[in-house]
Amino acid sequence: MRQRATLLPSPYFYNHGDHQQMTRSPIMTATCSCGGVELKAFGGPIVSSVCYCEDCQKGADQIEALPNAVTVRDPDGGTAYILYRKDRIECSKGAELLRRYKLKETSVTNRVVATCCNSAMFMNFDKGPHWVSAYRARFHGELPPLQLRICTKFIPDGVVLADDLPSYRGYPPGLIVKLLASRVAMLLGR
Repeated sequence: MRQRATLLPSPYFYNHGDHQQMTRSPIMTATCSCGGVELKAFGGPIVSSVCYCEDCQKGADQIEALPNAVTVRDPDGGTAYILYRKDRIECSKGAELLRRYKLKETSVTNRVVATCCNSAMFMNFDKGPHWVSAYRARFHGELPPLQLRICTKFIPDGVVLADDLPSYRGYPPGLIVKLLASRVAMLLGR
């Protein structure tokens, strides 16, 4: 499979500028498998979810095909993320090792990998959305509980999802409201 990878431009997430004054705790840390790349997330996440969309499955295939890459998906085929506002997550170590992969030239999403060990670190967008979807498996310590499963209409054949979380065939209105509320809070500097 042909893979398109490019080095990330700087800044990687968001120009923190005036947002440095916001409450900077609690801090969650995510690292690649070998420890060469480290992310720090500040404050509470927007949401913690599992996605089953076709793009997340194709992106996982692409990353998992890299040499010595660790598994991206959960056993049920979903990709677990913790979503943070761009102003609440930063690369604190190894930014020069980050490389983005696109599913195709016109993709607006980037799956960002630590090239030192081919660990999937986060997914972001070229333009637009104000959040970063960090791969949940990369975080350490007490993780926020998973809240929902999205895009379940794309689950792999034969997979039966547990009934421990709300599951949605697409994007539920409650998720959209959380994303919009986080954008407003970000604009207001909260």
